[in-house]
Amino acid sequence: MKKTALVIIDVQNAMFMEEYPVYQGEVLIRNIKDLLAKARSNKTPIFFIQHNEAVGQPLENGTFGWGIHPEIAPAEQDSIIQKTTPDSFHETDFEEQLKQQKIEHLVLAGIQTDICVDTTCRRAFSMGYDVTLVADAHSTWNSGSLSAQQIIDHHNEVLKWFSHLRKTSEIRFSE
Repeated sequence: MKKTALVIIDVQNAMFMEEYPVYQGEVLIRNIKDLLAKARSNKTPIFFIQHNEAVGQPLENGTFGWGIHPEIAPAEQDSIIQKTTPDSFHETDFEEQLKQQKIEHLVLAGIQTDICVDTTCRRAFSMGYDVTLVADAHSTWNSGSLSAQQIIDHHNEVLKWFSHLRKTSEIRFSE
């Protein structure tokens, strides 16, 4: 059995504070809390990816908006990866940490479906990782003529070529 890690991408305070918060944010947090509980109960490694923006931006390093949502706060044993692009691997030590722990399977959840989740999913697949995308544990915002739900549905359909698509209730972690 492949060693697995749970990866939570960019679930930061600013995503929930804006006049226009992330789509179904309460459902997202509830599902991620469920995933975290399952992972922790089986001692599955957990990685939080945290996006950093320039000074004055909502995700400026060290600001309240930049912080990881308090309802899913990392535990002491969890890893936090800092990034500045949609790709969680680009110019970070994420891959190095995964290799050190001999992790081969990534379970992905988080924000933003059509940017950071999509990019990280495709990159992980291209790097040879077995990837599971949690279909009901990633979210985004309405964009142009597409609703957030349409974007999520579309990406679930497309990213199944790069990952196993599973709902939160179907995810199991084992020691």
